[in-house]
Amino acid sequence: MADEEGEARPGARNGAGEGPPGGPRVVRIVKSESGYGFNVRGQVSEGGQLRSINGELYAPLQHVSAVLDGNSVGIWFFFPYRNGVNVEGATHKQVVDLIRAGEKELVLTVLSVPPHEAESLEPPEEPLGPPFYDYSEKQAVPISIPTYKHVEQSGEKFVVYNVYMAGRQLCSKRYREFSILHQNLKREFANFTFPRLPGKWPFSLSEQQLDARRRGLEEYLEKGRGWLLKNYNGVSDVELRVALPDVTTVTVRVKKNSTTDQVYQAVAAKVGMDSVTANYFALFEVINHSFVRKLAPNEFPHKLYVQNYTSAVPGTCLTLRKWLFTTEEEALLNDNDLAVAYFFHQAVDDVKKGYIKAEEKSYQLQKLCEQRKMVMYLNMLRTCEGYNEITFPHCSCDSRRKGHVISAISIRHFKLHACTEEGQLENQVIAFEWEEMQRWDTDEEGMAFCFEYARAEKKPRWVKIFTPYVSDWGP
Repeated sequence: MADEEGEARPGARNGAGEGPPGGPRVVRIVKSESGYGFNVRGQVSEGGQLRSINGELYAPLQHVSAVLDGNSVGIWFFFPYRNGVNVEGATHKQVVDLIRAGEKELVLTVLSVPPHEAESLEPPEEPLGPPFYDYSEKQAVPISIPTYKHVEQSGEKFVVYNVYMAGRQLCSKRYREFSILHQNLKREFANFTFPRLPGKWPFSLSEQQLDARRRGLEEYLEKGRGWLLKNYNGVSDVELRVALPDVTTVTVRVKKNSTTDQVYQAVAAKVGMDSVTANYFALFEVINHSFVRKLAPNEFPHKLYVQNYTSAVPGTCLTLRKWLFTTEEEALLNDNDLAVAYFFHQAVDDVKKGYIKAEEKSYQLQKLCEQRKMVMYLNMLRTCEGYNEITFPHCSCDSRRKGHVISAISIRHFKLHACTEEGQLENQVIAFEWEEMQRWDTDEEGMAFCFEYARAEKKPRWVKIFTPYVSDWGP
C-alpha cells in the first residue's frame, strides 16, 4: 500500500460528474496553484485478482483516500481510464505519474463506493503470510476469443488473438503471451490443476490451424474458470433449443453451466428416449450447411449457443444426430419406433445433401420415402456408398504438394478424396482398409491426425492430415 501526498491540496473543480448512480462517472478537475486537492491510495504491485464493484468485475483500482476540502462522499475509485489511459490493475506509481503528467486539467472516469463497502475492497497493509487464493469464489467471468488478426510491427509479422469479456474487448495478445501467462499461473497457483494450453508449432499455421488455435485458447480460458462454476448452485437456468432429425425442435431448460452430457440427458428425457436408444445418438454443433461437429462431453453447449445466433439450423446451432456406425447393430433397432424415425429422417436429409450416393436405387428409395416405409427405406439405403460415413471439411495433407483432401471415415475404411484448395472434388480417391492401418495418433499441438499404413510388400508410410477438428479424430 502507498499514499501519495505531494501537492494534494484544495483544487478547483469544474463541472459535476456525469454517469448513472453507482456506475462510472466522468469527472473533470482543474488544477489550482496548489494541486488537484486529493490523495491517492492503492496497491504497489501490478495486476491482481478481479473484484466486484457495484456488480461489475474490475482489476484492482487506485482510489481517493482523502479530499482535503472536506466535501467527499464515500470513496471514489479510479475506474478504467485517466485521460484516456486504462489504469485497471496499474501500480500506485503508474497512476501517480499519470496524474502528475497532467498540465492544467485532469479527466477521470470514477466509481463512487460507500465507506463500508470500500473497506472490504482494500487489501491489508502488510501481508500476513504466503498468498492465499479462495477457489470457492463463484463469480462467473464471460470471457471469449471470437477473432484473431494478422499484425505487422517493426518489420515483424505475427498473429494476435482478441480477448473479450462481457462483450467488451480487453486486449489483443500473441500466443507466446498466453504461454507465459500459463507458466506464471502454474507457479502462482501451485495447488490448482490448469487445463492444457494449445501446444507450440514451429512452422507457419494455415488459417484453419490459426482458427483452431483460437478455439483452443478460448477453451483454455473457459476451462480455467470452470472451477468457478463446478459447484455453483446459484447459476441461473437457461433455455436451449435443439434441432431433431425429424426437422422439429425441442427446448430444454438447464443450468447455464451444464455440460454436453447434462444437456443431452435433458434432451433425451424431453423426447422420451430410453437409456438404450440414447446410446446411439449424440449432440452436435452445426458448423455450416455441410458439416456438424460432435460435442465433447465436458463442453458447455450454452456457450456455443450464444456465440452462434446465425447458424445453418434456423434458431439453433445445436442438433441431435445418430452416432452409430455398424449397420448390423442399427438393424437390431428396427422395432424401436423413435430410433427408426430419427434414422429415417437423417438418412433422407443425407441423401438430399449428397452424403449418401443412392444412384440406381434413387427411384425405389423415393417411392419408399413417399410411402413412409421407413424400415424398408433404411434396409435398402444401408447398401449405398456413404451410409454411416462421416465426412470432414477439406484440409491440407503432407502427401499432396498441391490441393487439399476431404477425409471420410466409416466402419469399413478410411478414404481420402483429392480436391482443390477451395474444396472442389477431383477424380482421385484413396481408400485405406482398417487392416492396412498400422498405427495412428493425434497431434493436438500441430493440429494434425497422423496414421501409418502398409500395403503388400511396400514399406510402411506415415501420412499427416492437418485439420482444426483434430480432437474429433483418433482411435
